Amino acid sequence: MSRAQQTVTIRNKLGLHARAATKLAKLAHQFDAKVKVLNDGKEYDASSVMCLLLLAGSQGKQFDIVAEGTDAEQAVAAIAALVEARFDEEC
Repeated sequence: MSRAQQTVTIRNKLGLHARAATKLAKLAHQFDAKVKVLNDGKEYDASSVMCLLLLAGSQGKQFDIVAEGTDAEQAVAAIAALVEARFDEEC
């Protein structure tokens, strides 16, 4: 089983709000991998909007994306790209 991990920083002004969390969760569902977000010693299911909102990810917050499964590397790369692109928001 493949495993991948990458640290990302939230760059958009509103942080990981409901719309951004929904985009991340939908993206996590597209891969054959179990995707998690790790922060401050806690683990969150990246395919759950509610879990992502519990992360309380404000602008500048760093967290790790970890995936295990066939598509682990692709899942981490795609989610990291989404976060880097500020969840496709203006700012």
